[in-house]
Amino acid sequence: MSWLPKSRKARTRLLLMAVITPVVAVAVGLSLWASRSAISLFYTPAQAAEADPPPGRAVQLGGLVAPGSVVRHTDGRVEFTIRDKIAADRVVYQGELPDLFREGQGIVADGSYRADGVFEAKRVLAKHDETYMPKEVADALKEQGEWRGDGEQPSYGQMRAVSSGS
Repeated sequence: MSWLPKSRKARTRLLLMAVITPVVAVAVGLSLWASRSAISLFYTPAQAAEADPPPGRAVQLGGLVAPGSVVRHTDGRVEFTIRDKIAADRVVYQGELPDLFREGQGIVADGSYRADGVFEAKRVLAKHDETYMPKEVADALKEQGEWRGDGEQPSYGQMRAVSSGS
């Protein structure tokens, strides 16, 4: 006895399914494999320390720029520290920073960790007014008791006032 159906129509359908199924499975697998590099995970410094992302893996690092940590080099490179209440990460960025970038500012940096543990940012985003902060950063800071969205100051260090006078 044969395992194939007796009907020609049923055999054709079975053959068609036998060809289509592996092709679709390979297409889905390749799509998922290709999209893994497009996924960018968001971390605060404490979450990044816990997750320990591998060097070169694209991530977003968000938190507050630590007071007194910004160092501008003559070659256009800027080094600063992003911190939350629990941990801090050193960040290196080559390029033009947003106008609203300053110490005590909530930011999100896109980039990756180097083998030496320093975060190398490819893009830095700063909040655009006093009430907006990216949802992920705000949620993470609220979870740690560090939220200052209502004009509150963070619990670490002393922040300098920024004047807009001429």
